[in-house]
This record gives sequence, structure tokens and C-alpha cells, in this order.
Amino acid sequence: MDRLEEIFTWQHQFNQQLRRDRQLDWDAATWIQKEALALMVELGEVVEEARFKWWKNPEPIQPEKLHEELVDVLHFFISMCLDAGLDAESLYQAYLKKNQENFRRQAGLSEKSGYAVKSPE
Repeated sequence: MDRLEEIFTWQHQFNQQLRRDRQLDWDAATWIQKEALALMVELGEVVEEARFKWWKNPEPIQPEKLHEELVDVLHFFISMCLDAGLDAESLYQAYLKKNQENFRRQAGLSEKSGYAVKSPE
């Protein structure tokens, strides 16, 4: 099992235990909504740890706290993937496809316009 598959397995096990122990029986759409909100909150905590407040005296980023928030983001993202029916392999394949399209867009080779990098004149 690769690391992404392992992450999906552990997250699935955690989700099942949490839902069973807390007697949470929502449908997939409700779970995705709740997880998306939790993901946004965690992203806010990432921004806080990245010291975005330019109006305050700067403080150094504490990598361990930043990493913890990023892992929280991953937890909720993987949970959303699971509830949307994506497993590790399908997420990986979808990522590869989208990444290739992103490269095509930047090179001006995509059917979608407005992405190509313009050379300086």
C-alpha cells in the first residue's frame, strides 16, 4: 500500500469510528458540507500561523504549528474525498489529468483561453 492509500485507509477508519461512537448518520452531501466548512476554518488557522497580519509586529512562523494546521486540512480534505466517492487511486488519476491540463493552459495549448503566459514585449 502506498502512502496516499494508507492515509485514505486511516482516515476512513477514523471517520467510521467517529460516526459510530457519536451516532452521526448524515448523508454524503451533508458530510461534505460540514467537512468543507471545517476545511475552511482549518485554512483560516493556516493563514493565522503564516502570520498574515501585516499590521502587527512580525513574529517568526512556528513550523510545528503550521504543519499541524496543514495536517488538519488534509484530514478534512481526505474525508471529503471519501464522502464524494474518491479513493486514493481515483484522486491520483484525477490530479494527474488536471495537472496536465494546467500545464497545457499555461502553455496556451488548452481549449480554455486566458491562461497562457504572455511574453514581455
